[in-house]
Amino acid sequence: MTKRPGAAAVTGGALLALLCPAAGSAVAQDTETFPRAVSDGYATWNTADAEPADHGLSVDVTEPAVRGSADRASFPATSGSTDLETGAVDVELGGAARFVPEAGPVQPLTLGGLRLRLTDGDDGTLHARTVVDGRARELTLADVTASGGGPALRAGGVTWTGLRASLTDEGAKLLSTWSGAPFARGDALGRLDVTVGTASATPAEPADSATPSPSTTAPQQPKQTVPDASPSARVTVQELTAGGQQTVDGTGFEPGEIILVAIDGDTRYQAVADEQGRAARTFPVYDTAAEGAHTVELYTVTGGRSAVAEFAVRLNSGS
Repeated sequence: MTKRPGAAAVTGGALLALLCPAAGSAVAQDTETFPRAVSDGYATWNTADAEPADHGLSVDVTEPAVRGSADRASFPATSGSTDLETGAVDVELGGAARFVPEAGPVQPLTLGGLRLRLTDGDDGTLHARTVVDGRARELTLADVTASGGGPALRAGGVTWTGLRASLTDEGAKLLSTWSGAPFARGDALGRLDVTVGTASATPAEPADSATPSPSTTAPQQPKQTVPDASPSARVTVQELTAGGQQTVDGTGFEPGEIILVAIDGDTRYQAVADEQGRAARTFPVYDTAAEGAHTVELYTVTGGRSAVAEFAVRLNSGS
């Protein structure tokens, strides 16, 4: 099959059109706005077990997105809206994803204008903009399905973990035409985790309204800070029987930071770091767990810092 290395070449004005904010896009105009505006947040995209990797494609990013370890990339939320009661999210993501072939004349495929929309149910869509034959176009790249128990809701934000992305007809056709490799609707495009926050609806109360006497100087209290050190993680049981429970304990995170928990590379849970920067999570080790070594990773939603602990599973002798 003849590949089309020019189909995804991104240059000049086409690049500017691709990376410009998608606020005026058809997707933005035709979708409902949720009650609260998104003020910050991130989405992480893990493509380690995705179909593109099976075809020798890696994923790179452009700023302000950040590429982390283990085929994981982090994209900052730039705008959007959310519903703190249902967990629905519609968020635009900064930076672009670049699918890069291992070798050959094919140019990287750049996907910008990333927009993730999740309803209050268990499904959603991932939208993108790209350049084909010198023209920018929008497409619904992937369908997104929740694989866990739904979103985690809190007073100032929403977190979804373990979202599974699968190619739409549009997405499959784009990747097939660009790469020359066979892609089909439903092919895995990786896993997504997203956390968004909203600005406080009410101004914060002052900590102390008392005014020091003019003749005295109010003492300055030193701030309590967490040491600038790499996070670490440990498990309570180094070896356990399948069907039991394990607990991972992490330290060195920022107080209040949302920590995602991945078991053998599959993000399943989340935790929140306490005032000392500690985050812990207990999780089941299912009867179907394979015998041997396993990993549990704690990582920040930005993908910038993480810690890994290992443990072993032995089969139940009575099974």
